Amino acid sequence: MSDPALSQSLSTSVCGIALRNPVIAASGTFGYGIEFEKLVDLELLGGIVVKGLSREPIEGNPPPRIYETHGGMINSIGLQNIGVREFVKEKLPALAKFRTPILANIFGYETADYVEVVRVLEDSTGVAAYELNVSCPNTKHGGIYFSSDPVLLGEVITAVKSVARKPVIVKLSPNVAAIEPLAQAAESAGADGLSLVNTLIGLAIDVHTRRPRIGAGFGGLSGPAIKPVALRFVMQAARAVKIPVIGLGGIATGEDAAEFLIAGASAVEVGTATFWDPTSPVRIARELAQVLKRERVANVSQLVNTLKF
Repeated sequence: MSDPALSQSLSTSVCGIALRNPVIAASGTFGYGIEFEKLVDLELLGGIVVKGLSREPIEGNPPPRIYETHGGMINSIGLQNIGVREFVKEKLPALAKFRTPILANIFGYETADYVEVVRVLEDSTGVAAYELNVSCPNTKHGGIYFSSDPVLLGEVITAVKSVARKPVIVKLSPNVAAIEPLAQAAESAGADGLSLVNTLIGLAIDVHTRRPRIGAGFGGLSGPAIKPVALRFVMQAARAVKIPVIGLGGIATGEDAAEFLIAGASAVEVGTATFWDPTSPVRIARELAQVLKRERVANVSQLVNTLKF
């Protein structure tokens, strides 16, 4: 279905994937996409990044898993998912009727996990690209996070690229001292694009019980509260590499999306906003079209990386 408000001014592409608009539903907050079919016209989305997929099903962390904070949310779902094989069997065929590009978010606890998930997906159809969630501890190397070590990051990307025929986008964490070395390591290892940022590690405390508000203790902070941090990381990463960057972190309006594009992102992902407004990715795309019209920008690509210092 077409929407007059989503004009040709929004059409773009990332990593060779044509997008009707640059606003993509982020992983972890939009299920496997198909669950939102009755709430939002999936044909109007720029793309859908499905809930993170692992080699085997994962039950997730103990409750409570979500806590609302000022300007955001802390979550510790524990990467609960049905596993890649069940996704291919149950969810992917249901998504096939939509023209919207489907990106598979994948994760693992050692390099072989990532490779196996990609191998299974490569044997199926319907996935346009892979988004690697590297904010996981590498259990084979003493729990060092892939996202914080350029060498480990390079190893997992190189291994995935050896089996992947589709674009590989690496989702970077903000829980690092500097993003540039990691962005450059990902590019050098063959990543086709980057997405950032993932959540910031946070803690909320119940004064009465003197215990964490989240069952697992710490959780990932997302939402508008992290937008300034996310913008800074996106700008720094975009200036450090030549591959495309997808920006996310607290985007709730068309103006927010425009800021990320100006900072250097070629597209954006919307996550936490879908909790209070499941249609927010479409609304944000419409608002972005109005921003372009107001600023007399013919196509959204002309906004990318135009930040002035």
